[in-house]
Amino acid sequence: MSDIKAQLGARIKELRKSKNITQEELVELIGSDTNNLSRIENGKKFMSAEKLSKIADALNVDIKELFDFGHILSDDELKTEIISDINTLSTKQLKYIYKSIKNIKELD
Repeated sequence: MSDIKAQLGARIKELRKSKNITQEELVELIGSDTNNLSRIENGKKFMSAEKLSKIADALNVDIKELFDFGHILSDDELKTEIISDINTLSTKQLKYIYKSIKNIKELD
């Protein structure tokens, strides 16, 4: 996920959800509309510095925290990271991961 608009949007959405704030609640706090926020969160629209500041204030975070998205990866990037990590595991660790994945799949 190299597009900064997509990364920033995903981070805003992540922070909003972690604080149990709906899109509707956030748009009321920042003086926007749901369609606009949805486009921001989906990486289709960028916002002004003023809007960024309002979002940070509404989420009660420093503005720099909005740009802390190094941990947000695309599905392909996640798979690549997981495979890379799996290749370094011991047999015991691999068996544990295998059992964990089976248990997770059973949750569906």
